[in-house]
Amino acid sequence: MSILASSKISMENYLVSARKYRPDNFKSVVGQSALTTTLQNAIKNKQLAHAYLFCGPRGVGKTTCARIFAKAINCFQPNNQGEACNKCESCVSFNEQRSYNIHELDAASNNSVDDIRSLTEQVRIPPQLGKYKVYIIDEVHMLSSSAFNAFLKTLEEPPSHAVFILATTEKHKIIPTILSRCQIYDFHRISINDISAYLQYVADSEGIKAEPEALNAIALKSDGGMRDALSIFDQVCSYGEGKITYQHVIDNLNILDYDYYFRLVEAFLNENTTEALLLFDQILNQGFEGLHFINGLASHCRDLMVSKDSRSISLLEQAESVRAKYRIQAEECSMSFLFRALKLSNDCSLQYNLSKNKRLLVELCLIQLCQGGEAKKKQDSLKTDKIPAAKVDKSPSPAAETKTQTNFSPESKTTTQTKSTFQTKPTLQANPQTSVGSLPGLTTSIRRRKMQAEESQGPDAPKKAALKAEEHFSEEDLIKAWFLFAGTLKEDPYLSNSMKACKPRLLNKSDFEIVVFHPLTAQRLEAIRGEIENRLQQDLQNAKVHMQLRVSEENELKKPLSPQDQLDEMIKKNPNLQDLKQKLNLELE
Repeated sequence: MSILASSKISMENYLVSARKYRPDNFKSVVGQSALTTTLQNAIKNKQLAHAYLFCGPRGVGKTTCARIFAKAINCFQPNNQGEACNKCESCVSFNEQRSYNIHELDAASNNSVDDIRSLTEQVRIPPQLGKYKVYIIDEVHMLSSSAFNAFLKTLEEPPSHAVFILATTEKHKIIPTILSRCQIYDFHRISINDISAYLQYVADSEGIKAEPEALNAIALKSDGGMRDALSIFDQVCSYGEGKITYQHVIDNLNILDYDYYFRLVEAFLNENTTEALLLFDQILNQGFEGLHFINGLASHCRDLMVSKDSRSISLLEQAESVRAKYRIQAEECSMSFLFRALKLSNDCSLQYNLSKNKRLLVELCLIQLCQGGEAKKKQDSLKTDKIPAAKVDKSPSPAAETKTQTNFSPESKTTTQTKSTFQTKPTLQANPQTSVGSLPGLTTSIRRRKMQAEESQGPDAPKKAALKAEEHFSEEDLIKAWFLFAGTLKEDPYLSNSMKACKPRLLNKSDFEIVVFHPLTAQRLEAIRGEIENRLQQDLQNAKVHMQLRVSEENELKKPLSPQDQLDEMIKKNPNLQDLKQKLNLELE
Protein backbone atom coordinates (compact mmCIF):
# COMPACT_ATOMS: atom_id res chain seq x y z
CA MET A 1 0.00 0.00 0.00
CA SER A 2 2.84 2.34 0.84
CA ILE A 3 4.53 1.51 -2.48
CA LEU A 4 1.39 2.43 -4.40
CA ALA A 5 1.05 5.65 -2.45
CA SER A 6 4.64 6.70 -3.10
CA SER A 7 4.25 5.86 -6.78
CA LYS A 8 1.13 7.98 -6.95
CA ILE A 9 2.88 10.90 -5.30
CA SER A 10 5.86 10.68 -7.66
CA MET A 11 3.58 10.63 -10.70
CA GLU A 12 1.65 13.63 -9.44
CA ASN A 13 4.84 15.62 -8.86
CA TYR A 14 6.38 14.78 -12.22
CA LEU A 15 6.78 17.65 -14.66
CA VAL A 16 7.81 17.28 -18.27
CA SER A 17 11.15 18.87 -19.10
CA ALA A 18 9.52 21.53 -21.29
CA ARG A 19 7.75 22.91 -18.18
CA LYS A 20 10.34 22.07 -15.56
CA TYR A 21 13.20 23.75 -17.43
CA ARG A 22 11.17 26.61 -18.87
CA PRO A 23 13.28 29.80 -18.55
CA ASP A 24 12.22 32.21 -15.82
CA ASN A 25 14.56 35.09 -16.74
CA PHE A 26 16.04 36.60 -19.88
CA LYS A 27 19.47 35.12 -19.21
CA SER A 28 18.19 31.54 -19.41
CA VAL A 29 16.40 32.04 -22.76
CA VAL A 30 18.29 30.03 -25.39
CA GLY A 31 19.11 31.29 -28.87
CA GLN A 32 17.33 34.68 -28.80
CA SER A 33 20.02 36.91 -27.33
CA ALA A 34 19.36 39.89 -29.65
CA LEU A 35 15.69 40.08 -28.75
CA THR A 36 16.15 39.56 -25.01
CA THR A 37 18.83 42.26 -24.93
CA THR A 38 16.45 44.71 -26.63
CA LEU A 39 13.69 43.95 -24.11
CA GLN A 40 16.08 44.31 -21.15
CA ASN A 41 17.29 47.69 -22.42
CA ALA A 42 13.70 48.86 -22.83
CA ILE A 43 13.03 47.96 -19.19
CA LYS A 44 16.23 49.61 -17.92
CA ASN A 45 15.61 52.81 -19.87
CA LYS A 46 11.85 52.80 -19.11
CA GLN A 47 10.99 52.96 -22.79
CA LEU A 48 8.04 50.60 -22.85
CA ALA A 49 5.66 50.41 -25.79
CA HIS A 50 1.98 49.73 -25.31
CA ALA A 51 1.85 46.85 -27.82
CA TYR A 52 4.32 44.15 -28.86
CA LEU A 53 4.08 41.41 -31.46
CA PHE A 54 6.21 38.29 -30.93
CA CYS A 55 6.24 36.14 -34.07
CA GLY A 56 8.21 33.07 -35.11
CA PRO A 57 8.10 29.24 -35.34
CA ARG A 58 6.65 27.08 -32.60
CA GLY A 59 8.62 26.35 -29.47
CA VAL A 60 11.27 29.09 -29.82
CA GLY A 61 10.34 31.13 -26.72
CA LYS A 62 7.64 33.64 -27.73
CA THR A 63 5.22 33.04 -24.84
CA THR A 64 8.09 32.42 -22.42
CA CYS A 65 9.67 35.80 -23.23
CA ALA A 66 6.25 37.46 -22.94
CA ARG A 67 5.84 36.10 -19.40
CA ILE A 68 9.37 37.05 -18.37
CA PHE A 69 8.84 40.55 -19.78
CA ALA A 70 5.49 40.90 -17.98
CA LYS A 71 7.06 39.87 -14.66
CA ALA A 72 10.06 42.20 -15.12
CA ILE A 73 8.06 45.38 -15.85
CA ASN A 74 5.95 44.82 -12.71
CA CYS A 75 8.94 44.02 -10.48
CA PHE A 76 9.44 46.52 -7.63
CA GLN A 77 13.24 46.15 -7.62
CA PRO A 78 14.59 45.10 -11.05
CA ASN A 79 18.38 44.75 -11.27
CA ASN A 80 20.73 46.67 -13.54
CA GLN A 81 20.27 44.15 -16.37
CA GLY A 82 16.48 44.63 -16.46
CA GLU A 83 15.81 41.26 -14.80
CA ALA A 84 13.12 40.68 -12.18
CA CYS A 85 14.30 40.23 -8.59
CA ASN A 86 12.06 37.19 -7.87
CA LYS A 87 11.77 38.40 -4.26
CA CYS A 88 9.22 41.20 -4.24
CA GLU A 89 5.52 40.60 -3.75
CA SER A 90 4.76 41.05 -7.45
CA CYS A 91 7.39 38.50 -8.52
CA VAL A 92 6.35 36.00 -5.84
CA SER A 93 2.69 36.20 -6.85
CA PHE A 94 3.66 35.72 -10.49
CA ASN A 95 5.85 32.70 -9.71
CA GLU A 96 3.01 31.16 -7.70
CA GLN A 97 0.59 31.82 -10.58
CA ARG A 98 -1.75 34.02 -8.56
CA SER A 99 -0.93 37.40 -10.05
CA TYR A 100 -3.92 39.48 -11.21
CA ASN A 101 -1.74 41.81 -13.29
CA ILE A 102 -1.00 39.28 -16.03
CA HIS A 103 -3.80 37.91 -18.19
CA GLU A 104 -3.32 35.25 -20.86
CA LEU A 105 -5.88 34.79 -23.61
CA ASP A 106 -5.90 31.94 -26.12
CA ALA A 107 -7.13 33.50 -29.35
CA ALA A 108 -7.65 30.07 -30.92
CA SER A 109 -10.69 29.46 -28.68
CA ASN A 110 -11.57 33.10 -27.82
CA ASN A 111 -11.67 34.62 -31.27
CA SER A 112 -15.10 36.25 -31.46
CA VAL A 113 -16.10 39.89 -31.21
CA ASP A 114 -17.70 39.27 -27.79
CA ASP A 115 -14.41 37.90 -26.41
CA ILE A 116 -12.55 41.00 -27.54
CA ARG A 117 -15.23 43.31 -26.12
CA SER A 118 -14.94 41.54 -22.76
CA LEU A 119 -11.18 42.06 -22.92
CA THR A 120 -11.46 45.77 -23.66
CA GLU A 121 -13.78 46.24 -20.68
CA GLN A 122 -11.20 44.62 -18.37
CA VAL A 123 -8.46 46.89 -19.73
CA ARG A 124 -10.10 49.94 -18.12
CA ILE A 125 -9.57 48.55 -14.59
CA PRO A 126 -6.17 49.65 -13.18
CA PRO A 127 -3.86 47.12 -11.45
CA GLN A 128 -4.21 46.59 -7.70
CA LEU A 129 -0.53 45.72 -7.28
CA GLY A 130 2.29 46.92 -9.51
CA LYS A 131 2.38 49.40 -12.38
CA TYR A 132 1.04 47.53 -15.40
CA LYS A 133 -1.62 45.12 -16.47
CA VAL A 134 -0.18 42.86 -19.16
CA TYR A 135 -2.41 41.05 -21.64
CA ILE A 136 -0.74 38.16 -23.46
CA ILE A 137 -2.82 37.03 -26.47
CA ASP A 138 -1.46 33.77 -27.86
CA GLU A 139 -2.10 32.63 -31.48
CA VAL A 140 -3.49 36.07 -32.25
CA HIS A 141 -3.75 35.27 -35.97
CA MET A 142 -6.80 33.09 -35.12
CA LEU A 143 -8.95 36.15 -34.35
CA SER A 144 -11.75 36.75 -36.82
CA SER A 145 -11.64 39.83 -39.03
CA SER A 146 -14.49 41.44 -37.04
CA ALA A 147 -12.64 40.72 -33.79
CA PHE A 148 -9.51 42.37 -35.22
CA ASN A 149 -11.50 45.45 -36.14
CA ALA A 150 -13.08 45.60 -32.68
CA PHE A 151 -9.60 45.43 -31.14
CA LEU A 152 -8.04 48.21 -33.25
CA LYS A 153 -9.09 51.23 -31.20
CA THR A 154 -8.08 49.74 -27.86
CA LEU A 155 -4.76 48.55 -29.25
CA GLU A 156 -3.95 51.96 -30.66
CA GLU A 157 -4.84 54.04 -27.59
CA PRO A 158 -4.91 51.82 -24.49
CA PRO A 159 -4.81 53.17 -20.91
CA SER A 160 -1.33 54.01 -19.61
CA HIS A 161 -1.33 50.97 -17.31
CA ALA A 162 -2.09 48.47 -20.13
CA VAL A 163 0.51 46.58 -22.16
CA PHE A 164 -0.44 44.11 -24.90
CA ILE A 165 1.83 41.29 -26.02
CA LEU A 166 0.57 39.42 -29.07
CA ALA A 167 2.16 36.09 -30.03
CA THR A 168 1.74 34.26 -33.34
CA THR A 169 3.33 31.63 -35.53
CA GLU A 170 1.76 33.05 -38.72
CA LYS A 171 2.54 36.73 -38.99
CA HIS A 172 1.27 36.97 -42.57
CA LYS A 173 -2.31 36.31 -41.41
CA ILE A 174 -2.44 39.43 -39.25
CA ILE A 175 -4.00 42.48 -40.90
CA PRO A 176 -1.65 45.43 -41.59
CA THR A 177 -3.59 47.79 -39.32
CA ILE A 178 -2.69 45.58 -36.34
CA LEU A 179 0.95 45.25 -37.40
CA SER A 180 1.35 49.02 -37.69
CA ARG A 181 0.28 49.49 -34.05
CA CYS A 182 2.87 47.06 -32.59
CA GLN A 183 6.59 46.74 -32.07
CA ILE A 184 7.43 43.57 -33.99
CA TYR A 185 9.97 41.03 -32.67
CA ASP A 186 10.84 38.17 -35.02
CA PHE A 187 12.00 35.06 -33.17
CA HIS A 188 14.17 32.70 -35.24
CA ARG A 189 14.74 28.98 -35.04
CA ILE A 190 17.25 27.90 -32.42
CA SER A 191 20.49 26.49 -33.80
CA ILE A 192 21.37 22.80 -33.55
CA ASN A 193 24.39 23.54 -31.35
CA ASP A 194 22.36 25.64 -28.90
CA ILE A 195 19.68 22.97 -28.58
CA SER A 196 22.29 20.22 -28.10
CA ALA A 197 24.06 22.25 -25.41
CA TYR A 198 20.80 22.90 -23.53
CA LEU A 199 19.80 19.22 -23.75
CA GLN A 200 23.20 18.32 -22.29
CA TYR A 201 22.51 20.74 -19.43
CA VAL A 202 19.12 19.10 -18.78
CA ALA A 203 20.67 15.62 -18.92
CA ASP A 204 23.37 16.60 -16.43
CA SER A 205 20.76 18.14 -14.13
CA GLU A 206 18.68 14.96 -14.23
CA GLY A 207 21.66 12.62 -13.88
CA ILE A 208 21.11 11.07 -17.31
CA LYS A 209 23.96 9.73 -19.44
CA ALA A 210 23.51 10.96 -23.01
CA GLU A 211 25.69 10.47 -26.09
CA PRO A 212 26.51 13.69 -28.02
CA GLU A 213 25.40 12.02 -31.28
CA ALA A 214 22.03 11.22 -29.68
CA LEU A 215 21.46 14.78 -28.50
CA ASN A 216 22.48 16.09 -31.91
CA ALA A 217 19.96 13.76 -33.59
CA ILE A 218 17.23 15.03 -31.25
CA ALA A 219 18.17 18.62 -32.05
CA LEU A 220 17.97 17.90 -35.80
CA LYS A 221 14.58 16.23 -35.39
CA SER A 222 13.19 19.19 -33.38
CA ASP A 223 13.63 21.53 -36.38
CA GLY A 224 14.82 24.49 -34.32
CA GLY A 225 12.14 24.27 -31.58
CA MET A 226 13.30 23.88 -27.98
CA ARG A 227 9.92 22.65 -26.75
CA ASP A 228 9.89 19.86 -29.34
CA ALA A 229 13.46 18.94 -28.42
CA LEU A 230 12.63 18.63 -24.73
CA SER A 231 9.54 16.54 -25.51
CA ILE A 232 11.61 14.15 -27.64
CA PHE A 233 14.24 14.09 -24.89
CA ASP A 234 11.64 12.88 -22.37
CA GLN A 235 10.37 10.24 -24.79
CA VAL A 236 13.81 8.76 -25.49
CA CYS A 237 14.74 8.99 -21.82
CA SER A 238 11.73 6.83 -20.91
CA TYR A 239 12.80 4.24 -23.48
CA GLY A 240 16.40 4.11 -22.33
CA GLU A 241 15.62 4.13 -18.58
CA GLY A 242 18.04 6.89 -17.67
CA LYS A 243 20.41 6.49 -20.61
CA ILE A 244 20.17 8.06 -24.07
CA THR A 245 22.12 6.56 -26.97
CA TYR A 246 22.08 7.26 -30.69
CA GLN A 247 20.50 3.87 -31.30
CA HIS A 248 17.69 4.71 -28.88
CA VAL A 249 16.97 7.91 -30.78
CA ILE A 250 16.80 6.33 -34.25
CA ASP A 251 14.67 3.46 -32.91
CA ASN A 252 12.11 5.80 -31.33
CA LEU A 253 11.95 8.69 -33.79
CA ASN A 254 11.87 6.88 -37.14
CA ILE A 255 15.22 8.42 -38.10
CA LEU A 256 17.20 6.79 -40.89
CA ASP A 257 20.72 6.05 -39.64
CA TYR A 258 23.36 8.09 -41.49
CA ASP A 259 25.53 4.96 -41.63
CA TYR A 260 23.30 3.70 -44.46
CA TYR A 261 24.11 6.79 -46.51
CA PHE A 262 27.85 6.41 -45.91
CA ARG A 263 27.64 2.84 -47.18
CA LEU A 264 25.51 3.91 -50.15
CA VAL A 265 27.99 6.56 -51.28
CA GLU A 266 30.77 3.99 -50.96
CA ALA A 267 28.77 1.71 -53.25
CA PHE A 268 28.32 4.56 -55.74
CA LEU A 269 32.05 5.25 -55.80
CA ASN A 270 32.82 1.56 -56.35
CA GLU A 271 30.02 1.25 -58.98
CA ASN A 272 28.51 -1.56 -56.91
CA THR A 273 24.91 -1.53 -58.10
CA THR A 274 23.98 -4.73 -56.27
CA GLU A 275 25.09 -3.35 -52.89
CA ALA A 276 23.15 -0.11 -53.42
CA LEU A 277 19.92 -1.94 -54.30
CA LEU A 278 20.27 -4.32 -51.34
CA LEU A 279 20.78 -1.39 -48.95
CA PHE A 280 17.66 0.28 -50.29
CA ASP A 281 15.73 -2.95 -49.78
CA GLN A 282 16.89 -3.11 -46.14
CA ILE A 283 15.70 0.46 -45.61
CA LEU A 284 12.27 -0.29 -47.07
CA ASN A 285 11.94 -3.40 -44.90
CA GLN A 286 12.47 -1.21 -41.82
CA GLY A 287 9.34 0.75 -42.72
CA PHE A 288 10.87 3.88 -44.24
CA GLU A 289 9.21 5.55 -47.21
CA GLY A 290 11.14 5.93 -50.45
CA LEU A 291 10.60 9.70 -50.42
CA HIS A 292 12.04 9.95 -46.92
CA PHE A 293 15.04 7.92 -48.07
CA ILE A 294 15.74 9.93 -51.22
CA ASN A 295 15.45 13.25 -49.37
CA GLY A 296 17.89 11.94 -46.80
CA LEU A 297 20.31 10.95 -49.58
CA ALA A 298 20.14 14.48 -51.00
CA SER A 299 20.87 15.93 -47.55
CA HIS A 300 23.80 13.55 -47.11
CA CYS A 301 25.32 14.59 -50.45
CA ARG A 302 24.86 18.23 -49.50
CA ASP A 303 26.66 17.60 -46.20
CA LEU A 304 29.51 15.90 -48.07
CA MET A 305 29.78 18.88 -50.41
CA VAL A 306 30.09 21.43 -47.57
CA SER A 307 32.61 19.13 -45.86
CA LYS A 308 35.06 19.38 -48.76
CA ASP A 309 36.06 22.94 -47.83
CA SER A 310 37.23 23.99 -44.37
CA ARG A 311 35.44 27.32 -44.84
CA SER A 312 32.01 25.75 -45.40
CA ILE A 313 32.23 22.86 -42.93
CA SER A 314 30.59 25.10 -40.32
CA LEU A 315 27.37 24.58 -42.32
CA LEU A 316 27.45 20.89 -41.33
CA GLU A 317 25.06 20.54 -38.38
CA GLN A 318 26.48 17.35 -36.90
CA ALA A 319 28.39 16.28 -33.81
CA GLU A 320 32.18 16.49 -34.02
CA SER A 321 32.64 12.70 -34.21
CA VAL A 322 30.22 12.54 -37.15
CA ARG A 323 31.93 15.50 -38.84
CA ALA A 324 35.13 13.47 -38.99
CA LYS A 325 33.32 10.75 -40.97
CA TYR A 326 31.95 13.32 -43.39
CA ARG A 327 35.40 14.85 -43.91
CA ILE A 328 36.93 11.44 -44.70
CA GLN A 329 34.27 10.47 -47.24
CA ALA A 330 34.20 13.95 -48.77
CA GLU A 331 37.87 13.55 -49.72
CA GLU A 332 36.97 10.44 -51.76
CA CYS A 333 34.17 12.20 -53.69
CA SER A 334 34.73 14.58 -56.57
CA MET A 335 32.70 17.76 -56.72
CA SER A 336 31.23 16.72 -60.08
CA PHE A 337 29.98 13.44 -58.56
CA LEU A 338 28.32 15.28 -55.65
CA PHE A 339 26.65 17.76 -58.02
CA ARG A 340 25.36 14.86 -60.12
CA ALA A 341 24.11 12.99 -57.03
CA LEU A 342 22.29 16.09 -55.79
CA LYS A 343 20.69 16.64 -59.19
CA LEU A 344 19.52 13.02 -59.59
CA SER A 345 18.18 12.72 -56.03
CA ASN A 346 16.38 16.05 -56.27
CA ASP A 347 14.79 15.07 -59.61
CA CYS A 348 13.72 11.76 -58.10
CA SER A 349 12.13 13.55 -55.14
CA LEU A 350 10.17 15.86 -57.46
CA GLN A 351 8.87 12.94 -59.58
CA TYR A 352 8.13 10.62 -56.64
CA ASN A 353 4.48 11.56 -56.03
CA LEU A 354 3.68 11.39 -59.76
CA SER A 355 5.27 7.99 -60.33
CA LYS A 356 3.14 4.85 -60.45
CA ASN A 357 6.10 2.59 -59.62
CA LYS A 358 7.82 4.55 -56.85
CA ARG A 359 10.29 1.84 -55.89
CA LEU A 360 11.51 1.49 -59.47
CA LEU A 361 11.95 5.27 -59.68
CA VAL A 362 14.25 5.30 -56.65
CA GLU A 363 16.14 2.20 -57.83
CA LEU A 364 16.69 3.81 -61.23
CA CYS A 365 18.18 6.83 -59.48
CA LEU A 366 20.55 4.55 -57.50
CA ILE A 367 21.58 2.70 -60.67
CA GLN A 368 22.38 5.98 -62.43
CA LEU A 369 24.51 7.05 -59.47
CA CYS A 370 26.41 3.76 -59.65
CA GLN A 371 27.12 4.25 -63.38
CA GLY A 372 28.99 7.54 -63.06
CA GLY A 373 32.42 6.06 -63.81
CA GLU A 374 33.76 6.94 -60.36
CA ALA A 375 35.56 3.59 -59.94
CA LYS A 376 37.46 4.08 -63.21
CA LYS A 377 38.40 7.63 -62.18
CA LYS A 378 39.74 6.22 -58.91
CA GLN A 379 41.91 3.68 -60.73
CA ASP A 380 43.15 6.28 -63.20
CA SER A 381 44.13 8.63 -60.38
CA LEU A 382 46.00 5.82 -58.62
CA LYS A 383 47.86 4.96 -61.84
CA THR A 384 48.74 8.61 -62.37
CA ASP A 385 50.13 8.84 -58.86
CA LYS A 386 52.42 5.84 -59.56
CA ILE A 387 53.86 7.23 -62.83
CA PRO A 388 57.35 8.65 -62.13
CA ALA A 389 58.14 12.19 -63.15
CA ALA A 390 59.45 12.41 -66.72
CA LYS A 391 63.01 13.53 -67.23
CA VAL A 392 63.24 16.74 -69.22
CA ASP A 393 66.06 17.16 -71.69
CA LYS A 394 67.09 20.79 -71.33
CA SER A 395 69.79 20.71 -74.01
CA PRO A 396 68.86 23.09 -76.84
CA SER A 397 68.48 21.82 -80.39
CA PRO A 398 70.91 23.01 -83.07
CA ALA A 399 68.23 25.16 -84.67
CA ALA A 400 67.39 26.86 -81.40
CA GLU A 401 70.98 27.84 -80.54
CA THR A 402 70.94 30.63 -83.11
CA LYS A 403 67.55 32.02 -82.06
CA THR A 404 66.65 34.83 -79.66
CA GLN A 405 63.66 35.59 -77.40
CA THR A 406 60.14 34.95 -78.74
CA ASN A 407 58.12 37.95 -79.88
CA PHE A 408 54.39 37.38 -80.40
CA SER A 409 53.35 41.04 -80.59
CA PRO A 410 50.99 41.55 -83.55
CA GLU A 411 51.93 45.23 -83.70
CA SER A 412 55.54 44.48 -84.71
CA LYS A 413 54.92 44.73 -88.46
CA THR A 414 58.10 45.00 -90.47
CA THR A 415 58.93 44.69 -94.15
CA THR A 416 62.03 42.61 -93.61
CA GLN A 417 61.76 38.89 -93.10
CA THR A 418 64.26 38.70 -90.23
CA LYS A 419 62.38 41.05 -87.85
CA SER A 420 58.95 39.58 -88.49
CA THR A 421 59.97 35.96 -87.92
CA PHE A 422 58.91 34.31 -84.65
CA GLN A 423 62.01 33.14 -82.81
CA THR A 424 62.16 31.21 -79.56
CA LYS A 425 64.36 30.73 -76.53
CA PRO A 426 66.36 27.51 -76.28
CA THR A 427 64.11 26.31 -73.42
CA LEU A 428 61.07 26.40 -75.69
CA GLN A 429 62.89 24.30 -78.27
CA ALA A 430 64.01 21.76 -75.69
CA ASN A 431 60.71 21.47 -73.79
CA PRO A 432 57.70 22.68 -75.80
CA GLN A 433 55.26 22.02 -72.91
CA THR A 434 56.75 24.81 -70.77
CA SER A 435 55.16 27.47 -73.00
CA VAL A 436 51.65 26.09 -72.83
CA GLY A 437 50.75 26.97 -69.22
CA SER A 438 48.30 29.64 -70.31
CA LEU A 439 46.49 27.34 -72.77
CA PRO A 440 44.00 25.21 -70.77
CA GLY A 441 43.73 21.58 -71.85
CA LEU A 442 46.47 21.87 -74.49
CA THR A 443 49.31 20.42 -72.40
CA THR A 444 47.42 17.19 -71.81
CA SER A 445 46.59 16.68 -75.48
CA ILE A 446 50.20 17.37 -76.51
CA ARG A 447 51.52 14.92 -73.94
CA ARG A 448 49.02 12.28 -75.08
CA ARG A 449 49.95 12.72 -78.74
CA LYS A 450 53.62 12.51 -77.86
CA MET A 451 53.11 9.23 -75.96
CA GLN A 452 51.08 7.81 -78.87
CA ALA A 453 53.81 8.80 -81.32
CA GLU A 454 56.46 7.10 -79.19
CA GLU A 455 54.39 3.92 -78.91
CA SER A 456 53.73 3.87 -82.67
CA GLN A 457 57.46 4.04 -83.46
CA GLY A 458 58.03 0.54 -82.12
CA PRO A 459 61.41 -1.21 -81.85
CA ASP A 460 62.76 0.47 -85.00
CA ALA A 461 62.80 3.88 -83.34
CA PRO A 462 66.63 4.00 -82.94
CA LYS A 463 67.01 3.38 -86.67
CA LYS A 464 64.58 6.18 -87.52
CA ALA A 465 66.35 8.51 -85.14
CA ALA A 466 69.58 8.19 -87.11
CA LEU A 467 68.56 10.70 -89.77
CA LYS A 468 70.71 11.91 -92.59
CA ALA A 469 72.21 15.32 -91.97
CA GLU A 470 70.93 17.18 -95.06
CA GLU A 471 68.58 15.05 -97.17
CA HIS A 472 67.29 17.25 -99.98
CA PHE A 473 63.51 17.78 -100.18
CA SER A 474 61.28 19.96 -102.33
CA GLU A 475 58.60 22.44 -101.29
CA GLU A 476 56.00 19.99 -102.54
CA ASP A 477 57.40 17.32 -100.21
CA LEU A 478 57.28 19.85 -97.35
CA ILE A 479 53.62 20.73 -98.05
CA LYS A 480 52.64 17.05 -98.13
CA ALA A 481 54.39 16.38 -94.81
CA TRP A 482 52.80 19.52 -93.31
CA PHE A 483 49.24 18.51 -94.26
CA LEU A 484 49.91 14.92 -93.17
CA PHE A 485 50.81 16.14 -89.69
CA ALA A 486 47.77 18.50 -89.58
CA GLY A 487 45.53 15.49 -90.23
CA THR A 488 46.79 13.78 -87.05
CA LEU A 489 45.49 16.60 -84.79
CA LYS A 490 41.96 15.22 -84.51
CA GLU A 491 41.78 16.13 -80.83
CA ASP A 492 42.35 19.80 -81.65
CA PRO A 493 40.14 20.73 -84.65
CA TYR A 494 40.98 24.42 -84.38
CA LEU A 495 44.71 23.86 -84.70
CA SER A 496 44.27 21.23 -87.41
CA ASN A 497 42.13 23.54 -89.56
CA SER A 498 44.49 26.45 -88.94
CA MET A 499 47.45 24.41 -90.22
CA LYS A 500 45.50 23.34 -93.30
CA ALA A 501 44.62 26.99 -94.04
CA CYS A 502 48.27 28.05 -94.42
CA LYS A 503 50.94 26.46 -96.64
CA PRO A 504 54.63 26.33 -95.67
CA ARG A 505 57.11 28.19 -97.91
CA LEU A 506 60.60 26.79 -98.28
CA LEU A 507 63.31 29.41 -97.56
CA ASN A 508 66.45 27.31 -98.09
CA LYS A 509 67.52 23.70 -97.88
CA SER A 510 66.15 23.19 -94.34
CA ASP A 511 64.27 26.31 -93.14
CA PHE A 512 60.65 27.03 -94.00
CA GLU A 513 58.24 29.81 -93.15
CA ILE A 514 54.61 29.72 -91.98
CA VAL A 515 52.53 32.90 -92.18
CA VAL A 516 49.32 32.82 -90.06
CA PHE A 517 46.35 35.16 -89.81
CA HIS A 518 46.09 35.55 -86.03
CA PRO A 519 48.58 35.77 -83.10
CA LEU A 520 46.61 33.05 -81.24
CA THR A 521 47.28 30.60 -84.07
CA ALA A 522 50.97 31.49 -83.87
CA GLN A 523 50.94 30.88 -80.14
CA ARG A 524 49.28 27.48 -80.54
CA LEU A 525 51.79 26.44 -83.19
CA GLU A 526 54.70 27.70 -81.11
CA ALA A 527 53.48 25.54 -78.23
CA ILE A 528 53.96 22.36 -80.32
CA ARG A 529 56.98 23.57 -82.33
CA GLY A 530 59.13 20.68 -81.14
CA GLU A 531 56.49 18.11 -82.09
CA ILE A 532 56.05 19.62 -85.57
CA GLU A 533 59.77 19.82 -86.33
CA ASN A 534 60.46 16.28 -85.06
CA ARG A 535 57.71 14.87 -87.27
CA LEU A 536 58.83 16.80 -90.36
CA GLN A 537 62.46 15.79 -89.74
CA GLN A 538 61.36 12.16 -89.68
CA ASP A 539 59.18 12.41 -92.81
CA LEU A 540 61.66 14.51 -94.82
CA GLN A 541 64.77 12.69 -93.54
CA ASN A 542 66.50 15.95 -92.66
CA ALA A 543 67.67 16.67 -89.10
CA LYS A 544 67.99 20.41 -89.77
CA VAL A 545 64.36 21.13 -90.66
CA HIS A 546 63.39 24.33 -88.84
CA MET A 547 60.11 26.28 -88.76
CA GLN A 548 59.83 30.08 -88.71
CA LEU A 549 56.50 31.60 -87.63
CA ARG A 550 55.13 34.97 -88.63
CA VAL A 551 51.80 36.79 -88.25
CA SER A 552 50.69 38.18 -91.60
CA GLU A 553 50.73 41.89 -92.19
CA GLU A 554 47.61 43.67 -93.37
CA ASN A 555 46.43 42.43 -96.80
CA GLU A 556 49.46 40.14 -97.00
CA LEU A 557 47.36 37.00 -96.98
CA LYS A 558 43.90 36.65 -98.39
CA LYS A 559 41.43 34.79 -96.28
CA PRO A 560 39.73 31.81 -97.94
CA LEU A 561 36.74 32.95 -100.00
CA SER A 562 33.34 31.32 -100.08
CA PRO A 563 31.88 30.26 -103.46
CA GLN A 564 29.66 33.35 -103.46
CA ASP A 565 32.66 35.60 -102.73
CA GLN A 566 34.59 33.96 -105.58
CA LEU A 567 31.68 34.57 -107.95
CA ASP A 568 31.47 38.21 -106.91
CA GLU A 569 35.18 38.62 -107.59
CA MET A 570 34.81 37.07 -111.04
CA ILE A 571 31.85 39.35 -111.89
CA LYS A 572 33.91 42.40 -110.89
CA LYS A 573 36.56 41.38 -113.40
CA ASN A 574 34.07 40.37 -116.12
CA PRO A 575 30.57 41.95 -115.78
CA ASN A 576 29.28 39.82 -118.66
CA LEU A 577 29.21 36.85 -116.31
CA GLN A 578 26.30 38.42 -114.44
CA ASP A 579 24.22 38.63 -117.65
CA LEU A 580 25.13 35.06 -118.51
CA LYS A 581 24.08 33.92 -115.04
CA GLN A 582 20.68 35.61 -115.35
CA LYS A 583 19.97 34.38 -118.90
CA LEU A 584 20.78 30.78 -118.05
CA ASN A 585 19.13 31.03 -114.60
CA LEU A 586 22.20 29.62 -112.89
CA GLU A 587 22.45 29.17 -109.10
CA LEU A 588 25.36 28.25 -106.85
CA GLU A 589 25.13 24.86 -105.15
